[in-house]
Amino acid sequence: MKTSLEIAQDAELKPIEEIAERSGLLPEEFEPYGRHKAKVSLDYIRTLKERPGGKLILVTAITPTPAGEGKTTTTVGLTDALNRIGKKAMLCIREPSLGPCFGMKGGAAGGGYAQVVPMADINLHFTGDLHAIGAANNLLAAMIDNHIYWGNSLGIDPRRITWRRAIDMNDRGLRHIVSSLGGVANGFPREDGFDITVASEIMAIFCLARDLEDLKQRLANIIVGYTRGQINAHGAMTALLKEAIAPNLVQTLEGTPAFVHGGPFANIAHGCNSVLATTTALKLADYVVTECGFGADLGGEKFLDIKCRKTGLRPDCVVLVATVRALKMHGGVKKEDLKAENLQALEAGTANLRRHVENVQKFGLTPVVSINRFSADTDAEIELVKRACATLGVEAMLADHWAEGGKGALDVARAVVKIADKSKGELRLLYPDDMPLIEKIRTIAKEIYRAKDIEVTKPVREQLAQFEAMGYGNAPVCIAKTQYSFTTNADAKGAPADHVIPVREVRLSAGAEFVVAICGEIMTMPGLPKVPAADHIDVNAEGRIVGLF
Repeated sequence: MKTSLEIAQDAELKPIEEIAERSGLLPEEFEPYGRHKAKVSLDYIRTLKERPGGKLILVTAITPTPAGEGKTTTTVGLTDALNRIGKKAMLCIREPSLGPCFGMKGGAAGGGYAQVVPMADINLHFTGDLHAIGAANNLLAAMIDNHIYWGNSLGIDPRRITWRRAIDMNDRGLRHIVSSLGGVANGFPREDGFDITVASEIMAIFCLARDLEDLKQRLANIIVGYTRGQINAHGAMTALLKEAIAPNLVQTLEGTPAFVHGGPFANIAHGCNSVLATTTALKLADYVVTECGFGADLGGEKFLDIKCRKTGLRPDCVVLVATVRALKMHGGVKKEDLKAENLQALEAGTANLRRHVENVQKFGLTPVVSINRFSADTDAEIELVKRACATLGVEAMLADHWAEGGKGALDVARAVVKIADKSKGELRLLYPDDMPLIEKIRTIAKEIYRAKDIEVTKPVREQLAQFEAMGYGNAPVCIAKTQYSFTTNADAKGAPADHVIPVREVRLSAGAEFVVAICGEIMTMPGLPKVPAADHIDVNAEGRIVGLF
């Protein structure tokens, strides 16, 4: 069987001009980046303001496990399927980060016959957006240090600088460093560190900005430390991001137009593609399929309570991706035993799926469950999952898009259209803007994670009160916790309840306009595994990349 990379490399891609034409773009309305990539003009996007929008489909998933769920492949396969049944559909996903690509996860452009292409380009450097975001982040860091060096007229306390440098690579050696060992004035050297670029506030700002002016204003609002004035870096940072902020247009293996743009972490940030890409796609297509990071409790909640709250977007249908394998893991089966039928464990594991269905319904949305098929799944196991969903009044459809492309997701597409076409675009947010920050955190913990309460220390309470005094009380909250459990213990599978969520730290992302609540240990600079994916990536004698997955 061919690998995903081999499938992508053997495919005959359409010229990007043809994909742009299919999206309704004229040659002057996009800029090609080679033969198969393009950026859509911001001037053109401004002309779309009064055009009616299409239906928005959000793809999310159960709590992720090492067995894998296939959220991106579902997003791609579903969009291809919508086009196959005669609908004009587009998809929007995040840009992959080099860190996970060379680390443990591998690429993030889908897989099998449900991919966005050119796969290797998208996973490796693409159009340079992530490099531009890292450069903007580090320009600000350099200007902060430079200001201190030249006399520190703003009175910045070097010991309380909150801004870290960024690089788009998993590099544990950069988590904790000492900077300025040359012994410059005013408190240097000092302890410092790097975050991976996708965990930076610049990335979150980039993906929430509505246009270039909004981007510049958000960059100006960044808080980097405690000072009496402003580092005037926002103009130069905007200049670095001017080209990057234009959405990237590519295609699926079946020639469906796709935007791949932006890529914030789904724990420290909101975990979904750029607002510009999503809103532009809605003006170009009748159905737009997008995804959010991790499970519905983390990325899904943030898509709704942060991205939708800030933009007015409203999903018309939610697709919950599940696999029999992952549900069996939630029922207690070890990874090496997943190929054996185990109805008892599967029944126990469906509690996780039921929890996510109930959570989606709390927002007033109707989910469709897409069972991402694996060869070892038995008919009895698939029927058990369908029955579990039927008791909740939702449809569960089998999908085989990895092996069959859009053809394998036709049933899911029909179910989605049935719900989306009846939708009135209504959304119940989990909490109002004027709720106190601490109560917003408690509401998410109780309503989504089913915790009995949160544990908040006095310093954290005081910090939240300070944020409110600074005028950020109406901001949404972004919970940063493990993606592998409803608790802060990554090993607690299934659907645990009545636990306590500890809030050990809070951070203000003033430019992104949300407050981050750190619950448990969160890694903003991952490391490489013992045998990283980079070990297998190479270029052969013909100049083709091999080993990328």
